[in-house]
Amino acid sequence: MQKKGVNVSLSSYDDIFSTEQDRTAPVTEEIRSIPLAQLHPFKDHPFKVLDDDAMSETVESVKQIGVVVPLIARPTEDGYEIVSGHRRHHAAELAGVDTVPVIVREMDDDSAVIFMVDSNLQRENILPSEKALAYKMKMEAMKRQGERKDLQVEGTSRQVVGKLEAADVIGQESGESGRQVQRYIRLTNLIPEVLDMVDQKQIAFNPAVELSYLKPEEQQDFLEAIDATQTAPSLSQAQRIKKLSQEGSCTQDAIVDVMSEAKKPEVGRLTFSTDSLRKYFPKSYTAKQMEETIIRLLEQYMKKRQRDMER
Repeated sequence: MQKKGVNVSLSSYDDIFSTEQDRTAPVTEEIRSIPLAQLHPFKDHPFKVLDDDAMSETVESVKQIGVVVPLIARPTEDGYEIVSGHRRHHAAELAGVDTVPVIVREMDDDSAVIFMVDSNLQRENILPSEKALAYKMKMEAMKRQGERKDLQVEGTSRQVVGKLEAADVIGQESGESGRQVQRYIRLTNLIPEVLDMVDQKQIAFNPAVELSYLKPEEQQDFLEAIDATQTAPSLSQAQRIKKLSQEGSCTQDAIVDVMSEAKKPEVGRLTFSTDSLRKYFPKSYTAKQMEETIIRLLEQYMKKRQRDMER
């Protein structure tokens, strides 16, 4: 039975859940009301859908006004694969909604991967593991497209056939250098336990890139060394551990020796008294608001510092 649809114009103010990719979609498309049970996550979707405070707010909004901006999905043999809108789909599930509005588009596998990645990279808070896996998926999709003679880099006469060229294009679209894109992709070589520590900011980005060159068994030894020394590696320590691996002498004892050179644990807790910080904030700010503001400013500083280091 043919599914009925209605043509509507997407309003720019509507979606508290929307992405830039959604907002730049054609202004008039067929929107279908599709049961949640017929919608499936994108295969190997690299972005985590967390039940955090932001999700709770989204759920409450869905309960009050529904899902305003449609999901984007492509048809499959057993329903529809979500390309954009995994958080909206999960929020609808938690809100007890049976159906959601969906724009159904025909896409080949590589086009769907690129669209999925681009739509999610618009988010503000993206974990290193998410960006690493997303960049890798997009890189591989672009390389496959580059092998086709009918697909070329927009605005150029060359095909995307090389890893460096694809990384440059991804970087231009994401506001990062091609080299930084490749460094993120290196993180996909980390075992899950080490990659989780990068997400939790227990291991800094630059040392993590160096550690990505270790063999899986050497990374297991590295985890044991962290547990033994209770310290995270500096960049220079990570580089020395990488060199040990290249020389074939990266044992757990050798890693511990390098890690033990730290004068004090880098994995710890730093505290400030509220009184010492009060003069920098409005009187109405709570301790929690002060903490959130400090973290946000430090993250902005780190991003700027990374950009400066790449120049």
